[in-house]
Amino acid sequence: MGDDSEWMKLPIDQKCEHKLWKARLNGYEEALKLFQKIEDEKSPEWSKYLGLIKKFVTDSNAVAQLKGLEAALAYVENAHVAGKTTGEVASGVVNKVFNQPKARAKELGVDICLMYIEIEKGEAVQEELLKGLDNKNPKIIVACIETLRKALSEFGSKIILLKPIIKVLPKLFESREKAVRDEAKLLAVEIYRWIRDALRPPLQNINSVQLKELEEEWVKVSSAAPKQTRFLRSQQELKAKFEQQQAAGGDGDGGDDDEEEAVPQVDAYELLEAVEILSKLPKDFYEKIEAKKWQERKEALEAVELLVKNPKLESGDYADLVKVLKKVVGKDTNVMLVALAAKCLAGLASGLRKKFGQYAGHVVPTILEKFKEKKPQVVQALQEAIDAIFLTTTLQNISEDVLAVMDNKNPTIKQQTSLFIARSFRHCTPSTLPKSLLKPFCAALLKHINDSAPEVRDAGFEALGTALKVAGEKAVNPFLADVDKLKLDRIKECAEKVELAYGKKMGAAEKKEGKPVAGKTPALSAGDKEIKDAAAKPGPQKKAPAVKPGGPPKKSKPAAAAGTGGAGAKGKKGPETKEIFESELSIEVCEEKAAAVLPASCIQQLDSGNWKERLASMEEFQKAVELMERSEMPCQALVRMLAKKPGWKETNFQVMQMKLHIVALIAQKGNFSKTSAQVVLDGLVDKVGDVKCGSNAKEAMTAIAEACQLPWTAEQVVAIAFSQKNPKNQSETLNWLSNAIKEFGFSGLNVKAFISNVKTALAATNPAVRTSAITLLGVMYLYMGPPLRMFFEDEKPALLSQIDAEFEKMQGQTAPAPTRGISRLSGGSGDDGEEEEQEDVGNDVVDLLPRTDIGDKITAELVAKIGDKNWKIRKEGLDEVTSIINDAKFIQPNIGELPAALKSRLNDSNKILVQQTLSILQQLATAMGPNIKQHVKNLGIPVITVLGDSKNNVRAAALATVNAWAEQTGMKEWLEGEDLSEELKKENPFLRQELLGWLADKLPTLRSVPSDLLLCVPHLYSCLEDRNGDVRKKAQDALPFFMMHLGFEKMAKATGKLKPTSKDQVLAMLEKAKANMPAKPALPAKASSRVGGGAAPAKFQPASALAEDSGSSTMESKPDPRKAKVGGASSKTKGVQGKKVLNKPTLKEDDDKSGPIFIIVPNGKEQRMKDEKGLKVLKWNFTTPRDEYIEQLKTQMSSCVAKWLQDEMFHADFQHHNKALAVMIEHLENEKDGVISCLDLILKWLTLRFFDTNTSVLMKTLEYLKLLFNMLSQEEYHLTENEASSFIPYLIIKVGEPKDVIRKDVRAILNRMCLIYPASKMFTFIMEGTKSKNSKQRAECLEELGCLVESYGMNVCQPTPGKALKEMATHIGDRDNTVRNAALNTIVTVYNVHGDQVFKLIGNLSEKDMSMLEERIKRSAKRPSAAPVRQVEEKPQRIQNISANASMLRKGPAEDMSSKLNQNRNMGSHSETAHTVPREFQLDLDEIENDNGTVKCEMPALVQHKLDDIFEPVLIPEPKIRAVSPHFDDMHSNTASTINFVISQVASGDINTSIQALAQIDEVFRQEDKAEAMSGHIDQFLIATFMQLRLIYNTHMADEKLDKDEIVKLYSCIIGSMISLFQIESLAREASTGVLKDLMHGLITLMLDSRVEDLEEGEQVIRSVNLLVVKVLEKSDQTNILSALLVLLQDSLLATASSPKFSELVMKCLWRMVRLLPETINSINLDRILLDIHIFMKVFPKEKLKQCKSEFPIRTLKTLLHTLCKLKGPKILDHLTMIENKNESELEAHLCRVMKHSMDQSGGKADKDTEKGASRIEEKASKAKVNDILAEIFKKIGSKENTKEGLAELYEYKKKYSDADIEPFLKNSSQFFQSYVERGLRLIETEREGKGRIASSTGISPQMEGTCVPVSTHTVSSSIGNTNGEEVGPSVYLERLKILRQRCGLDNAKQEDRPPLTSLLSKPAVPTVASSTDMLHSKLSQLRESREQYQHLDLDSNQTHSSGIGTTTTSPSSAAANIDDLKKRLERIKSSRK
Repeated sequence: MGDDSEWMKLPIDQKCEHKLWKARLNGYEEALKLFQKIEDEKSPEWSKYLGLIKKFVTDSNAVAQLKGLEAALAYVENAHVAGKTTGEVASGVVNKVFNQPKARAKELGVDICLMYIEIEKGEAVQEELLKGLDNKNPKIIVACIETLRKALSEFGSKIILLKPIIKVLPKLFESREKAVRDEAKLLAVEIYRWIRDALRPPLQNINSVQLKELEEEWVKVSSAAPKQTRFLRSQQELKAKFEQQQAAGGDGDGGDDDEEEAVPQVDAYELLEAVEILSKLPKDFYEKIEAKKWQERKEALEAVELLVKNPKLESGDYADLVKVLKKVVGKDTNVMLVALAAKCLAGLASGLRKKFGQYAGHVVPTILEKFKEKKPQVVQALQEAIDAIFLTTTLQNISEDVLAVMDNKNPTIKQQTSLFIARSFRHCTPSTLPKSLLKPFCAALLKHINDSAPEVRDAGFEALGTALKVAGEKAVNPFLADVDKLKLDRIKECAEKVELAYGKKMGAAEKKEGKPVAGKTPALSAGDKEIKDAAAKPGPQKKAPAVKPGGPPKKSKPAAAAGTGGAGAKGKKGPETKEIFESELSIEVCEEKAAAVLPASCIQQLDSGNWKERLASMEEFQKAVELMERSEMPCQALVRMLAKKPGWKETNFQVMQMKLHIVALIAQKGNFSKTSAQVVLDGLVDKVGDVKCGSNAKEAMTAIAEACQLPWTAEQVVAIAFSQKNPKNQSETLNWLSNAIKEFGFSGLNVKAFISNVKTALAATNPAVRTSAITLLGVMYLYMGPPLRMFFEDEKPALLSQIDAEFEKMQGQTAPAPTRGISRLSGGSGDDGEEEEQEDVGNDVVDLLPRTDIGDKITAELVAKIGDKNWKIRKEGLDEVTSIINDAKFIQPNIGELPAALKSRLNDSNKILVQQTLSILQQLATAMGPNIKQHVKNLGIPVITVLGDSKNNVRAAALATVNAWAEQTGMKEWLEGEDLSEELKKENPFLRQELLGWLADKLPTLRSVPSDLLLCVPHLYSCLEDRNGDVRKKAQDALPFFMMHLGFEKMAKATGKLKPTSKDQVLAMLEKAKANMPAKPALPAKASSRVGGGAAPAKFQPASALAEDSGSSTMESKPDPRKAKVGGASSKTKGVQGKKVLNKPTLKEDDDKSGPIFIIVPNGKEQRMKDEKGLKVLKWNFTTPRDEYIEQLKTQMSSCVAKWLQDEMFHADFQHHNKALAVMIEHLENEKDGVISCLDLILKWLTLRFFDTNTSVLMKTLEYLKLLFNMLSQEEYHLTENEASSFIPYLIIKVGEPKDVIRKDVRAILNRMCLIYPASKMFTFIMEGTKSKNSKQRAECLEELGCLVESYGMNVCQPTPGKALKEMATHIGDRDNTVRNAALNTIVTVYNVHGDQVFKLIGNLSEKDMSMLEERIKRSAKRPSAAPVRQVEEKPQRIQNISANASMLRKGPAEDMSSKLNQNRNMGSHSETAHTVPREFQLDLDEIENDNGTVKCEMPALVQHKLDDIFEPVLIPEPKIRAVSPHFDDMHSNTASTINFVISQVASGDINTSIQALAQIDEVFRQEDKAEAMSGHIDQFLIATFMQLRLIYNTHMADEKLDKDEIVKLYSCIIGSMISLFQIESLAREASTGVLKDLMHGLITLMLDSRVEDLEEGEQVIRSVNLLVVKVLEKSDQTNILSALLVLLQDSLLATASSPKFSELVMKCLWRMVRLLPETINSINLDRILLDIHIFMKVFPKEKLKQCKSEFPIRTLKTLLHTLCKLKGPKILDHLTMIENKNESELEAHLCRVMKHSMDQSGGKADKDTEKGASRIEEKASKAKVNDILAEIFKKIGSKENTKEGLAELYEYKKKYSDADIEPFLKNSSQFFQSYVERGLRLIETEREGKGRIASSTGISPQMEGTCVPVSTHTVSSSIGNTNGEEVGPSVYLERLKILRQRCGLDNAKQEDRPPLTSLLSKPAVPTVASSTDMLHSKLSQLRESREQYQHLDLDSNQTHSSGIGTTTTSPSSAAANIDDLKKRLERIKSSRK
């Protein structure tokens, strides 16, 4: 017992494996209990037992085994993993259970097998059971058969595959064991229950006794359809339904549908084994069949007949056999042999089925021709043969041959052909009998029903009746339009008698086999149900008579044409398109009818001799017609009256016009028939060329076309026109037709009829006719496309080029939607009709081409040549074929023996010949057009075999050929039959990959495929596991497209036959493909392009609506059908599966998608970084992402990304990635925190996208990145090292993309990265990028490095500038030119920043590289020529360093900030401390230190620099004074950036660019609604324009080469666009002072430019400038313009270089302003104006003004002040608020004086003398009172020479007599004088204190030269007074700092204040109006940015500005520090100077 207790303690699974049977028994018992207890089918417990279940069933101990079986059954029933055990357990059951003596064991074994089937493992179980049938133990065989029988009876034939079982049945019947035979009999009866008679053929050969027994049993089988009683797990709904029915008491009606579904139709043919017969033919067969004696021939045929009796034949090459049989049928004189050969053909056809299709085309014509035999046995044999052959092919394929025979003269041939057509139609459905086929057949049959032979007529009626029944009246009626009532009734009668093959009385398959049907309710597949409906539909329509019983029908050809074309054009219009027929009426009847409706007087005067009476008669006629009802109008009678003498020969044009108008009216208002039309058309065409009546004639023709359909009318009209000689009529008729086609659309037109006339017209001598013809061809081209040209290939080259030119014009246009003739079409035009119609148009064109029959040229000699042994002769033969086809251009399908000959050449040993054959086949396809279809099987498939060739070029040629064929034939022909699957079966890797690639290309474009595609699936699966990787890949690519057509279920089922290991792999791939499965394409795009109105557009809507549901991206109209197909399921998705796919996801997704997409996990990112550091996860570092990286990322993301988004992100299909990116972009703004918390993961995922090959994903990724980095920089986020290192290297790889636009985007992103990641660290990554193998990447990285150095200075170079430069310099020797250039440019950039030191840093370069570099530096425009310039050049980069990085400085962590600043400090040169001052205002102290006062003082000439430099990066903080409108910040708004870009082009150096830009802007100004968009861009625009003016002034005008007309044109554009601007007041007011000042400067300069006057139109230019100036003065903001003019005047007076004329014009402008003041005074900001006047008067005190050559300035000033005082009165003194120190100028005093005057003597004049006098008297009085010393001193100070001396004396005097009062002396002097004295004293004081000398200089940037007067170092220093040694305190600098700060828009005071000049400056320094140039830089930087942004190089503008402003606002302490620093340096300078 000890043992016992030991095993008792073991866990259950160990007990089950114990060696003691008792232990095992106990284990099994416990396992059984456990299995019944576990509720969760997915519990992990189950997996423990996976390996044991086999042991459960194969236990060696019988008792234990029983228990084991019970446990196993429970396991299989409940465990979800049980399926994995199927194979081993089922085999165990078969071999170890079925042989057990105990019945219980066997029962359990059977139950286990059935349970496996229930859990969807039927195929594996069946396989094991079938293996069991080969076992030697009869017990096992019996049990297996029994199990199979049970399975079949319970699960039905849908789940249990019968074919393999039926295969083994005969063998079982031969068994020696009776038990086996009996069991087999039971099984056979069970099978019979399910498939009925299909079981008979396979069992034909068993023992006759057994067969008889079976027959008896079969009769007893109940006729009720069997039902599935046990269901798979996936069929639970069916199960529930079944149980309900059981409960309701058996079979309710509700079950019908299911029954039909439950009983699949089994085709006996499928169950048969194929027999190989070719090898069994008698050896001498081919000799015998050609023998002279008919008996020998008969023997040979009988041998064949015996062989083809086999019901299923193995496929093979039957071409030779068919050929000889065909010969016998066609040529043999012995009718008995003909019948025998026909029987053989019938046998072959029924045995081969679809595989015979390729031979059908050859045989059909021969058989049909042979129907001339009268003998019934021959006829019957031929009928059987042709019927069998028909089933192997399609009507489409043999239609050509059949139609050709229908015109035969022999009545029996006609009769038999019609009967054959009737029989064929029965096998068709509406879809296989489209209109394109019905049309020719009906036309031919209509001739038959009018035949003289009654049997032919009867056959014709039967055929038409069948067509009517199959296709429905709606489709057929249009073609029967001309048939009279009796015949129509006869056709309908026939239709009612017809029984369709798929009809209501027989099942589909049985009819085909011709077997009787037992069951009453055969199954109908979905397709058949449709047919039922279709057949039922025509019912109600029969009531509408299709033809009005009028007179006898007209049989004229045109009528027939219209019947087929016009009426039927749009297909399914049913009764609506009633054609109106009338018999011709005699003239008497007409007169009678007309008299009834027209007034008598009207009829009498119709032919009066007086034209006025005729006119009156016409008027009455018109009135009568207008009032008539449609039903009452006798159209024919009326038009005949009009045609009565004088009819169309009417000479008076008024009467004629009226007459034509009435014809049009009648056609519009009445029921106008073709008969009536023919009465008038002659007359109309005759008048169409008439100058006066032509348009009326055309109108009438259009009305007739509307009534009688365009195709008919057009044909009549053109024929009439070309039957007469008048060229005017001909050309106008063609013009009318061109128009009519556009209005009516193209459908139904008989192109062939026109072409001959058009050719006549093209050859006409009259040019108008030729032109009209070419125009008409252009219109036709719109509808027909390139095939139209084929008709004219043989025209003269000159003419052909004209036609081509016309076609070229039409290229890319779409045909307009028809506007007329639609009223009749609007009736239900259903889906298919539309679509077919469209295809018709295309095919029609091809049908119309004149085709040559080359059959007779393919001679036996030629065929022999092609098959010759000598390759040269073979080649000659092929060359001949080529030339035959070339000469014929378009050929008929009859090409004799050529196919066989070419086919044998496809496997020629000489590859060159193979290629030649392929090109011939390609040519053949184009030449034969769609008719090539019939050769697909015998020539097309062999081409596919060539795809397996080992040579690449041969394969490519074969693929091209296959594509050329498929283009003509469509895909159906290729996919039908087993040929393709046979090809795939061949284990040739080339063949497999090419063929799969081809299928993957073609399948997505198809809407439906033949079911034979399923045959390819097993081979597709073997390709998935092919040894060759390419084959595997291609197979995987093709998988989704197979699934799209076959459905997942079928594909999954097909895996049943695979080995278990393969099966799992394939199933996994299928699951993957299911997710990627595209929807079937919706209607072909053709429909949408060609159908104007009607149903097409509507049809697309459901498709796209569904598309949005199905979770895939919506339909994008892309040209590539493969892309389009992703657009969701087509609108026709049928079947359960389709619906499931569509509806489920949407419900689920909508619930989920509301929440956030990124979930914030606290510390998630930190944890991930720790994991990566601690190597717990893979470091993100790879060359291409391996699966483990993707999996890792997926896991990491699962916690923080919404599930549905993650599914999209990791989907295998790129469309889903695009969708994910779109969602991420959408959520970016709202989920900033979420994005930041997952940023590392997002960036990693984006790096994976960089490895995708799909461009659209890449573009979307880059778009997202741009937005992401913008958001991060706004959030002041700083990338972590981890994020940067796992992202930047991969981004840098993309900089080497071949596509330009991607490279630009990547560069833009790199640029933005610097805002959130230090540039110096970026540098290292980019440096790494220069080591890439991709030359584009190297070049771009080098350029990027250059940009970094340029923007951030040398200290971005890592690890040291030296190392970095050496690294860069190595690339100068690169083998790629772009890389060399990039390296050189980068080093030149560094040189521009860093000067000659670069050479030291670079170290040694090879001689060649060095010379290249030096050359490039010389060439570079920015060469540092003189030191000061270099300074200036150097600074912008440095400033940028700060401004662009400022945001980063503030954002980054503290350490980073400090390190950045340190970098800045240690930049090498001291000047860095003055960093924060924008560069115009920096004191170039270094320069001053180095140079000892040698600065020359020169007056600069006006702007001599090239303006292109202005676009170099100069970033200056945005001046706040002129707040730029918000548009500027809104750089992302597209219009803004577009405007920025256009404006930037205005200043372009290229005249044309500039003109275009100006024209665009002018356009905007001129449209009121658009002009608003310019708001905010006005200053920018004006700056660009006056820069252009300067450019013209300085450069263009001096350029001899330039055509001066160009310049005038440019001037007029500039002036024009500005005038447009200044007419819009709201915009004009936006111009700021500085800009207006420069603008006026530019305009006045232009007015004075003598060179302009010399131009031809110079006067005109100057006049328009005058006009513009007036506009500017009137419309711009009055304060701004006044202010600008004052400053301009001040500048012009200061500048000695400016001409007096200039100042004069400025003053004239001011006077004009003064004149406007009374109206504008209230809108002016007086404070500002007075401030400007104050500054002006300070710079120009009265004395100085008086010294001016002209008195204008002083008078102008006085007038201005006077006017202001007059208008404002005393209040004027309240407006001096902005002036800080009023004593600095005489303004206040002057105003007071003027006020006083006006008070004293109202308007007394204050002229110069009185003023002078007054001041003198005052001075005298004061002098008398004070002591003489002071008087003397002040005299000295006042005199010009002794000022300094006087001041020194005064200082001494004050020091001596500290109490001396000098106040009285100062009080009377001017404010200016007082401050001058005070300042002088203070200076002397500081100097005497010994603080050393001071020098200072004011650097003014070269850009300022044009606009503000530069004051050289000396002027300023003397103005400060330091030359004489007075001293300056810090307050001076503070003052100056204040001014400078204000200039740069950094507030000290209120926005508008302009600070006064420092109180210490004595003489004028820089004028204070911030000239627009200051602003210029900022604007320019914006312009440059906008330009860059336009090119996707965004240096985001907001960033730059905000950052710039931010930086310069230094804290007060730093300002003080700056001052101390400055002082120290000034000390140094002074000491050096001494």
